[in-house]
Amino acid sequence: MTTAQEERTAEELKALAERAGRELEDASALEILQWAVDTFGKRFCVTSSMEDAVVAHLASRAMKGDSFVDVVFLDTGYHFPETIGTRDAVEAVMDVNVITLTPRQTVAEQDAEFGPKLHDRDPDLCCKLRKVQPLEEGLKDYQAWATGLRRDESPTRANTPVVGWDEKRRKVKISPIARWTQEDVDAYVAEHGVLTNPLLMDGYTSVGCAPCTRRVLEGEDTRAGRWAGRAKTECGLHG
Repeated sequence: MTTAQEERTAEELKALAERAGRELEDASALEILQWAVDTFGKRFCVTSSMEDAVVAHLASRAMKGDSFVDVVFLDTGYHFPETIGTRDAVEAVMDVNVITLTPRQTVAEQDAEFGPKLHDRDPDLCCKLRKVQPLEEGLKDYQAWATGLRRDESPTRANTPVVGWDEKRRKVKISPIARWTQEDVDAYVAEHGVLTNPLLMDGYTSVGCAPCTRRVLEGEDTRAGRWAGRAKTECGLHG
C-alpha cells in the first residue's frame, strides 16, 4: 500500500519546500528537522561529509520512537583516514543508520580509464564521478535530504535557504543550520559532546578529499583550503 509520502509529485514537493522555507526561516535547527521527519518519514535522510556529526546528531534527536535516521556518506576513495575514522565512530556510538555510498569505479579503475590524478587535471570531472553521480543514485528513494550548509561559510552559500528546492534532483533540500555561525556549531559540539573530525583541530576548517584539501591560513574563509589556487569552490553537490 502506498503512503501519502510516496504519492507526492515533484510539483507538490516543490510547493511544499517553498512554503516551508518561508515558514521555517526563524525556526530552530531541531524544529526544522522535526518538520522534516514528520513530513517525510523514512523518505528523508541526512548527508554528511564527516567533517562533524552535528546535523546527524540533531536529526537523531528529531526521530520518533526507535527509528534511526539514515545518514548518507560518500566514500570517494580519496578521504583522509581521519574522515573514515569519524564515520566509523559515528556509526558505532550514535543512534543513526550510516549508509556509505561508493562510486561506480574504484580509484584504480578510474586511473586506468582517465589517467592518474584526474583530480589535478579535471577536478570537476573527478567530483562528478566520485561524488555527484553516487549521490544522485543514492538519493533516488528519498524525497528530502538534509545538509550541513551554512551561510557564513562562503559567499556562494550566503543565500542558502533553511528549506529549499533541489531542482537538479527534484527533491526537497533542508539546511537546518544555515543560519548558524561557527561559534554556534562549536557551542553545540561542546554541549552535546558531538563527534568531530580530528583534522578540525589540525588547521583544517573544511574537510574534503585529501588531494584537494589543505590547511587554512589566517584570515582566509573557512572553505579556502578546498581546491586552493583554483576558481572551483564547490564539488557540484550543492549547485
